[in-house]
Amino acid sequence: MSLDHGLPLTFGVRLAPTDLADLATLARAAEEAGADILTVDLPDSDPWTAMSWLAGATKAARLLARIDACEENPAVLARAAASLDLLTAGRLELLLTGSDPAALRDALGLLPRMWEASAPVHFSGERVHLRGTPGGPAPAHRIPIHLHFTGTNTEEIAGHGDGAVLTSDTPPLLAAQRDIDAQTARAGREPGEIRRLRFLTGEDAPAALALEAGVDTLIWTVGDHRDLVGFARASRECREAVAAERRARGTPVRRVVPAKVRRLRRAGIDYDSVPAELAETAVEPGDPGFSAVRSTYIRSGNPGLVLRPASAAEVQRAIAWAAEQDVPLSVRSGGHGFSGRSTNNGGVVIDLAHLSGIEVGENTRVRIGPGARWGEVAAALAPHGLTLSSGDSGGVGVGGLATAGGIGFLSRSHGLTIDRITSVTLVLANGELITASATKNPELFFGMRGAGFNFGVVVEFEFDAAQVTNVGAGQFTFDISADPARFLHRWGAAVAASPRDATSFLTIGAARGGQLIAHTMNVVDSEDPETILDRLRPLAEPGTLLQHNAMVVPYHALVAAGPRVGHQGVGQPTARSGLLETLTEGFAAAAAAVLRSGRTGFFQIRGLGGATGDVAPEATAFAHRSARFSVLAMGAPRSLDPYWDALRPHFIGLYVSFETGRGERELRDAFPPATLNRLRALKRRYDPTNTFRDNFNIDPAG
Repeated sequence: MSLDHGLPLTFGVRLAPTDLADLATLARAAEEAGADILTVDLPDSDPWTAMSWLAGATKAARLLARIDACEENPAVLARAAASLDLLTAGRLELLLTGSDPAALRDALGLLPRMWEASAPVHFSGERVHLRGTPGGPAPAHRIPIHLHFTGTNTEEIAGHGDGAVLTSDTPPLLAAQRDIDAQTARAGREPGEIRRLRFLTGEDAPAALALEAGVDTLIWTVGDHRDLVGFARASRECREAVAAERRARGTPVRRVVPAKVRRLRRAGIDYDSVPAELAETAVEPGDPGFSAVRSTYIRSGNPGLVLRPASAAEVQRAIAWAAEQDVPLSVRSGGHGFSGRSTNNGGVVIDLAHLSGIEVGENTRVRIGPGARWGEVAAALAPHGLTLSSGDSGGVGVGGLATAGGIGFLSRSHGLTIDRITSVTLVLANGELITASATKNPELFFGMRGAGFNFGVVVEFEFDAAQVTNVGAGQFTFDISADPARFLHRWGAAVAASPRDATSFLTIGAARGGQLIAHTMNVVDSEDPETILDRLRPLAEPGTLLQHNAMVVPYHALVAAGPRVGHQGVGQPTARSGLLETLTEGFAAAAAAVLRSGRTGFFQIRGLGGATGDVAPEATAFAHRSARFSVLAMGAPRSLDPYWDALRPHFIGLYVSFETGRGERELRDAFPPATLNRLRALKRRYDPTNTFRDNFNIDPAG
C-alpha cells in the first residue's frame, strides 16, 4: 500500500564542497538549479558559520541547519535559530540530530516556548532546567524542527517534530514510515503533519520513494557544478513523474496544518480556502511567529489570521479573500501602528511588511513600498544626499504615515510627508490596481494624502525627496515644576518665531517626586554651525535648563529603524489629538492642569507651520493647514478625558494618526465639512461596500 500523504515535493541539495571558500558559489548555483532547500556537509566547520555563508549567498532557498542536540544548549539554540531566521526573512529550518532521547525531547519542548515567549521562560526538562530565562526573539516564521535519529529509543518522539529523516533501506524503510505514522497518531496529530526527508544514495529511485514510501523531501549530495547538472535533471524528472502518477491515482496535493494550530482557529474565517500563494507565509494563532505579528507598538491584538503578501498581485488576492470572511479586516504597513488600528480581535490582518522595496530613481524621485520603515528609508536615501521627513521614530511603517500626514523633524522646512508624494499605486476593494497622481485620478490623489486608508491598500508610493544631508540637532531638558504653564507659553512663542528651517518637538512625562521634566528635540535644516546655534539659542530659553547638547549629524541618525523583531504592545491605551493655531496663555494653563493632574504619562507638542502651511487646505485631505502645533496626550480615557475636554475649545481639529477615538465627533474634527463631503464622495465611488472601515472610517452612507 502506498504511504504517499500528498505533501508537496521538496527538492534539496546537501552541499559538500572541498572547502568553505567554494560554498557561496556552489550555493548560488544550486538555487539557480532549482533547489528548494540547502544544507551543508563540512565536518570541520561550525554549522552556524556555514549557514551564515549560505544565507548571504542565496535569496529564496530554505536553509536546513543540522545541529547536534546533545551538544547545544536548547535555549542558546533557540536564540541563534530565531536570529538567523529573522536575518533571512523566514528561510530557516532545523534538523536536530543526536543519540540521546532526553536531549531531543528537551529541545522539542523548549524551542517553541522560547520563540513564543515575551515573558521569562520557566522550563523543567530531563537535562535542561530554566528559571525565568528571557524568551525570544520570535522568529520570522514557524521554524520547522526535523529529527534525525542516530541511536536507540529515539523513534518514540518522531510524532512530536515537523519531519524525520529516513535512513533505512526498503523494505525496512516502509516499516519505519509506519512506525512514524503510529507515533504521530499517538501524539494526536495526522501522519501528514510529519515531513519525511531522505538524503539520497546512489541506489535510490526518487520517484518510487515519493510515491510508495511517502518521502516528500528528497536531498541530493552535490560536490561541484557537474553534480548540480545531474540534480537539476533528476529533480525535474521526479517532479513530473510524481505529478502524473498522483493525477492518475487521484491523490490531492495538500498543505497540512498542525492540529495544535487548527484547535486555535477563530470562527468566521475559512482557513482552508486561503489562496496557496498566501497560505505559505500566513501566520495564525498557534504558530511560533504569531506573537511577533499579533500586536502593535502600544496596543495588544489577537487576530485570527495575518496574511503577508509579497506583491501587488498577492495584495489583490488577499483583499478579495478577506472580503469574503465574516470578520474585521485591518491593514498594517511596517507594524508600528500607534493608533492600534492595524490589529484586531479575531479578524484578518493584511501585513505589508514584505512590500518594503526602496528604489532611488532619477533626480529626486524615489519609489517606496508601504512595508518599508522610515529608518530604512532614511538610511537608503542618505548616500544620495536625499531625505524624506517622516515622524520621530524610524520604526514607523511608510504606508500608515504616508496616507495620513507625517509630522516630522523637517516638517517646517519641507512640509508633511504627504506633501512630497507625487503618486500612489493602490489596490481597490474590487481588486483593481490603480494609480493616483496630480494627472491620473486627481480627486483620489487628494483623498489618499490624509485619508488614504479609507480607499484601498497602497502597494507603492512615489516621492519627490528633499536634498538634505547633515542637520543640526539640539536636545534640551528643562525642569518646569515651578510653572509649567509659563514654560509652555514661552516655548510656543519661541517655536512660532523660529525660521522655517527649525522644527521643535516637546515631550513631557508624568511627574516624579513632584518634579515635572520637559524634553525638547530641535532639528535645524542646516549643517552650518553658526546657523544651527542661532536657531537653537531661543529654543533653549523658555525655562530652567538642566541638560543640553548640540551636534551636527546625518538625518538618518535621528530616525534609526532598529531590527524587525515585532511589537509586543499591551492593553488598550487611549490617545487624544488636537491641532492648534496658536499656543495661547489660556491653552498653556489648561495643558498645565492636565500635566499636574497625573492623568497622562505622555504629553507631546510638535511644531508645525512653515512649509506645512504653504499647501492650500483644499489640496489634500489634511486640511488644517493653519495649524502651528500638534498636541498629543495618552492615558486612561475615564481619567484623561475630563481634563482633555478643557483643551478642546482651543483646537481647530485633530491629526488622525494620534487619535484613538472612533466617533462622529473625532471624524468631523479630523476633516472640515467641505473636505469630509469630498471624502464621502470618494468613498462611495471607490469603496461603496466599506471594505476598509477599520481605520478612522468614513462611512459612504454617512
